[in-house]
Amino acid sequence: MRFQRFLILVFLACGIAAGQVSAQNWHSYILQSPSLPQAQAACQTYGMTLVNTIRTPDTYLVQVSAAVPPGVLQKWVEHDPNVQHLELDNKVSAPETTTKIAPYIPSFPGTSYVTGDPFVKLYGSQVWLGYVQQPAMYSTNAANTVAHNVTGSGIVAVIDTGVDPTSAVLGPVLVPGYDFVNDVEGVASENGDIDQSTAHILHQSTAHILHDFQTMQLNNTTVGLLDSNTAVSLQGASIPNDFGHGTMVAGLIHLVAPTAKIMPIKAFQSDGTANLSDVIRAIYFAADHGARVINMSFGFPQISDTLMKAVNYATRKGVICVASVGNDGQTALVYPAAYGNVIAVASVDQQNQISTFSNYGPDLVTVAAPGEALVTIYPGDHYVAVWGTSFSTALVSAAAIDMLSFVDPHISPLLGVGDVRRALSHAMSCDTSGNLGAGCIDLNQAEQFLKGTNVPH
Repeated sequence: MRFQRFLILVFLACGIAAGQVSAQNWHSYILQSPSLPQAQAACQTYGMTLVNTIRTPDTYLVQVSAAVPPGVLQKWVEHDPNVQHLELDNKVSAPETTTKIAPYIPSFPGTSYVTGDPFVKLYGSQVWLGYVQQPAMYSTNAANTVAHNVTGSGIVAVIDTGVDPTSAVLGPVLVPGYDFVNDVEGVASENGDIDQSTAHILHQSTAHILHDFQTMQLNNTTVGLLDSNTAVSLQGASIPNDFGHGTMVAGLIHLVAPTAKIMPIKAFQSDGTANLSDVIRAIYFAADHGARVINMSFGFPQISDTLMKAVNYATRKGVICVASVGNDGQTALVYPAAYGNVIAVASVDQQNQISTFSNYGPDLVTVAAPGEALVTIYPGDHYVAVWGTSFSTALVSAAAIDMLSFVDPHISPLLGVGDVRRALSHAMSCDTSGNLGAGCIDLNQAEQFLKGTNVPH
């Protein structure tokens, strides 16, 4: 029987190669095998093509003819010692891409704090006052933390669409990351995801003229606060749905932790989708290149063994993993947020009430943070107001890197995700049902808890 399967698969593989078929005629899988020789043996047995190494020595990306149904192939490899695990390389999405409940976005977002155009200094960069003094900074007590010079020490890896490396605000705090979409080392840029004319409009010198700004809907969850010239020029421009997502996430992390370094890792395309294999490679990369916190503003509806393995690896290295719970307005589990060693973040409004779009539930949420009408950075040094659990997550990732600065520098490296989770459990009560985990994040209470923590040397 096994010999027959081998013959069938070899025949299919040879026939497909001769016909030069398109990518739609292949399924990509993530193969876990004890070693490269055993992975190669599995490929030979089942007609798989080894495409890439996800993680040496035991995780590989392979392709198989779509003529072989996934369920059949997974059944065939079930008891093969060369195959520890085999799963489809499915698509993962940023939560704002698949939002089922669109947030209410007023025509004049942010209300009273979006006024005038005064600029202030934020650790050497000139930034808009409306960005620094937005309500979320006070409702979370992040403003007090920054005022006390607790501003983050270490690296936050942002696994997303990349960033705008030319940003005057973010540029000084960026460290090299990796672009897994295009396999390019360095600061992963998202500027290549738009055409040259649109890029020129966004990066022209009028970006800071806000005394005459107007709002412009950029996608379902983002409103640009643009100078009039830029807004007019962008009318009719084609901007991908999630272009700028990584820059916007990084902008909120920088706001709450302005002296922390940000490592942009591009695993997502500008449409907000990514291959699971690229996300997994990104987690390993972040853990191996000095990240102390990993921001994961994305979600996957099905549990993944290889994703969990990557998160477990990062956790063992002392990395704090933070993930969004999704924007479906329901209690369904979302991964990696639902893993027990991940800090899962829900969204609340400016009155600390759960956002209508946010997922919720005691089995999912660790803590909640503001996720509505947050002002952040957009490519070209513009400002936008954003809605979504992606952005709540960014605030908590920044809070996590700040928390590691609360304690003695000799103790900080010993703190793990359990310590940060316990600190976050000292939160403001904003939900009596337990649907928002510990409640709404309060950096003052978290600071007091961590300062009293005794960590064995």
